[in-house]
Amino acid sequence: MFLSAGRKTGGQGSQQTTMLSYLAHRRACRTKQEEREIRINSLKSFYRVPITAQEKDILGQPVSEVVANVQSGKLDPQDILRAYGKKALKAHEETNCLTEVMIAKAEEWAQSCNKQGPLAGIPVSLKDTVGVAGFDSCIGYSSWVGKPFTKDAALIRLLRDAGAIPFVKTNVPITLMSFESSSDVWGRTSNPHSKGYTPGGSTGGEAALLAYGGSRMGIGTDVAGSVRTPAHYSGIYTIKASMSRFPKAGNASAMVGQEGIPPVYSPMTRTLDDLEYFWKAIVSMKPWEYDPYCAPIPWREVDLSKRTIRWGVIWDDGVVAPSPACSRALQEVVSTLKANGHDVITINPPNPFEALKVGSQLVANAIVTATSHIGFWESNDPGVAMAVLPLRLPRFINKLHAWFRRYILRDPLYADLIEGWSVKDGQEFYALIGKREAYRQEWHEFWKEQDLDFVLTVPNAMPAMKHGGGKLGWKSCGYTFLFNVVRIIISVLLDCRARARC
Repeated sequence: MFLSAGRKTGGQGSQQTTMLSYLAHRRACRTKQEEREIRINSLKSFYRVPITAQEKDILGQPVSEVVANVQSGKLDPQDILRAYGKKALKAHEETNCLTEVMIAKAEEWAQSCNKQGPLAGIPVSLKDTVGVAGFDSCIGYSSWVGKPFTKDAALIRLLRDAGAIPFVKTNVPITLMSFESSSDVWGRTSNPHSKGYTPGGSTGGEAALLAYGGSRMGIGTDVAGSVRTPAHYSGIYTIKASMSRFPKAGNASAMVGQEGIPPVYSPMTRTLDDLEYFWKAIVSMKPWEYDPYCAPIPWREVDLSKRTIRWGVIWDDGVVAPSPACSRALQEVVSTLKANGHDVITINPPNPFEALKVGSQLVANAIVTATSHIGFWESNDPGVAMAVLPLRLPRFINKLHAWFRRYILRDPLYADLIEGWSVKDGQEFYALIGKREAYRQEWHEFWKEQDLDFVLTVPNAMPAMKHGGGKLGWKSCGYTFLFNVVRIIISVLLDCRARARC
């Protein structure tokens, strides 16, 4: 736990202020949790009866089939919503994955949804950051409780125009900078495959809900792996969107203005077919007409069947070696590709550690911003807490720490990370942007020299971690962070099924 920026201490007045802040924090947490329970308990009685055979059939249908049945009149959007509403509530009982329960309002939206749209009648779950009019997006900060959005985000307007029905929002870690999903406001989300393990972060609640079957399509965000690591930990499908492809205007952010490594909104689904369908549906709605951030690039069909595909494999990023389970899964994929006639080679790309070092320094200021919203009594993620403390110390302390790591502990990689870990002024930030661009150019030239079509690697060095594992496990984020830094359009990442028990 840390003092918020600018907080004064000392004196009777300060003690009274501190006590009042504690009471306000506890009241905000209690209010949101009670509100969630009231919304669940006030739902119509059919949400509390067992899932019917018809509802099981609906839950088992791919999105394309559900949409076709709605468009033809064979399925009623309200029946679809009720099936997924029931399953989502069961998922929440098992994993504590939900934040804002919007099902009652979604019933109204289902009655008037666009039944001829590309997402006609499909319930869509949302990361807690997504702005929905009338609902909070507190992201776990107690100081943001009770501040509902007055306007739908661009993405919500697009989804509803397409016929989709937003129906629940899902849990995240406070600050959005963790591979776990927990806060004082909402509590901790567990992996649906094993309660003692995390479903990932920062889009962990979404991954848990999808893996359990309480949704087929969801929305997350990604700065350093925040959709890909949860997909890996929980066993679902995702792809990190490129910049300017998915709308992001009008949503909540703990790091407004963070453009060193821009966050991107991205789709998450239960199946690969649903993932492709979701992407096509979003692009067919011309997202650039909802958000000027989006590039006007329509969906393009690409036929790769007429030539041999060349895959480059990164087996180890040189920072954290993949665990045996993850290495084995990657080897199985490589063997399958080779057996099907693909050209698969081991590659040694521009130093992946450089991406981790430059990328982490580019988000250092953003971490200070994200933690500035945390109150005096409010719990922080243990991994983020470790990261933010050096940012508030004099630089010479970090240099001493780096010297100790380098020459006494013989750990030069970690020493390099620590040495540059500080809040940057404008000129230092510009210099880092220059290093980022130079690194991207190296990758561009390497890609052309190797004549690559795709790059394959593990999404994380480890399977799902136990709760609390993020305190040490954050250094394995390089396998995903790399692709945020270089902005490669499509990074093919392994869905490692060797999860919590490995």
